[in-house]
Amino acid sequence: MARDDPTLQQRGEKVTATVVKKWRDPAEGRKNRDYNYALEHQDGTEVPGPAMKTTSDRYDVGQKLTVLEDPRGELRPQTPGQADATGESLGSGALALAALGAVGWMTWRGSDTARRRDDGKPSAGMRKAYKAVTGNHATREAQEERLRAPLRTYPADRRGYIKVQPEEYPDLPQQRAARIAWEMGLRAEATGNRGSWRFKETVIEEVPHD
Repeated sequence: MARDDPTLQQRGEKVTATVVKKWRDPAEGRKNRDYNYALEHQDGTEVPGPAMKTTSDRYDVGQKLTVLEDPRGELRPQTPGQADATGESLGSGALALAALGAVGWMTWRGSDTARRRDDGKPSAGMRKAYKAVTGNHATREAQEERLRAPLRTYPADRRGYIKVQPEEYPDLPQQRAARIAWEMGLRAEATGNRGSWRFKETVIEEVPHD
């Protein structure tokens, strides 16, 4: 299943956009309901192309984002982090297994009991699943540098948090991400993340960093 990311990276234009509407896909059996976001430029014109889509609830109405837009209006806009994942062809069976593994790990990480026992780093098998799903084969050092970019530039949500998705950094334990954030004057939130990593200058409960 080829992805459109390389094409968007080649001809996409980086712009600042505002989320003006958010909705979920209609329920279809057990199919995952993705989140859709309608975007506008700062001058009030629509960002061309279909609505931006994510698999989890990442953004709020009124939030400003840096995205790559397709000037032809054929491809969905994506954040630079989404578009960085290089496209590759995967068999449908392998993709399904990888996705199930990724979802299983996120469920494990989401429980309070697991959080107390887990060191925040997925197993080698789960890291492989994430890399298969996201197309992210960057080294740990490259992932650390990639994490610094949103911590510097991403706008905060309505609660003041900078929110990133851990699957984009499959080789980084949360404690290492917390250390990187601490070096940049931020703290990693340990509670109420709903599958995301959240960072802020002051948090309710800080993730211990290495």
